[in-house]
Amino acid sequence: MKKKNSILSIEGSLFSFTMACLKGISQVILIENARTGALILLAITISDYFLGIMTIFSAIIGTLIGIIGGADSKSVNQGLFGYNSVLTGIALTEYLDGPHQWIIALVASAIAALFTAALMHIMKKVALPILTFPYFIATWFTLLASYRLKTFRLSADLEPQSLANWTLNISGKGNWLEGSFKGIGQIFFLDHTLAGVILFIAIFLAGWRFGLYAIIGNVAALFVSYGLEGEHALIFMGLYGYNAILAILAVSVVFNSESIKFSPITGILAACLTVPIMAGLSTLLLPYGLPSLTMPFVLSTWLILGAKKILPKI
Repeated sequence: MKKKNSILSIEGSLFSFTMACLKGISQVILIENARTGALILLAITISDYFLGIMTIFSAIIGTLIGIIGGADSKSVNQGLFGYNSVLTGIALTEYLDGPHQWIIALVASAIAALFTAALMHIMKKVALPILTFPYFIATWFTLLASYRLKTFRLSADLEPQSLANWTLNISGKGNWLEGSFKGIGQIFFLDHTLAGVILFIAIFLAGWRFGLYAIIGNVAALFVSYGLEGEHALIFMGLYGYNAILAILAVSVVFNSESIKFSPITGILAACLTVPIMAGLSTLLLPYGLPSLTMPFVLSTWLILGAKKILPKI
């Protein structure tokens, strides 16, 4: 009887661990849902199987650090130690090159989990969510290390450019339908229409409000960036959409109080704000060859959520 009970205990623990890892993937888009996480993993793997492998390993590492480190089981089971690790692992797989690429990416994903734990403690004092702040800081510093450490090899896609020679090119036609689906995919560095479709299905699986607001945020970013005469190539690749989707989900759904009637408006405002923030930040980082990642989402969300603490009626 004891042996049977121990087997059931192991099976239960393995199931719980798997669910936590999948939720760690879904938490990238602020959703706590294992089925959503599984569909996201499928979308990533369809687009790039190696990226899919790195995604699940990064989720495992982040979750294990939460468990081994003695974090409360609720936070671990919600996937809160996995999502920054997942994003860091994916980003560095994309932006690094060379034989040590995957090792560096996985080690950095572990560091992102530690950084997540540290910020959970620090941000309690200001009562703001940490969001993906650990992810882009860990990723940026790893990429910048390549200028001093030869083992860290940057991808050819990341080349510093001088602003003195910069020219803005807004010409060219775009596919609005593809741009709509690619916006969600760019959260996971996927320039793949089918993957975008699967990701939207994954969001709707978690609830119609998530899906509806994701569409609204993406459309808002498309129209604002187009109306402000942004580069068409970037607009229709979804590079202005992904931060807007995350921002509206955070402000209007995840960290929204049901009693506040203006939350849809503030969510749309947060989504729209990510466009000029993205444009300005991309320009600031251009000489360093660094991507903006999800910093526009974090800044826009913190701006709105912070303002709500003083202006509770908005």
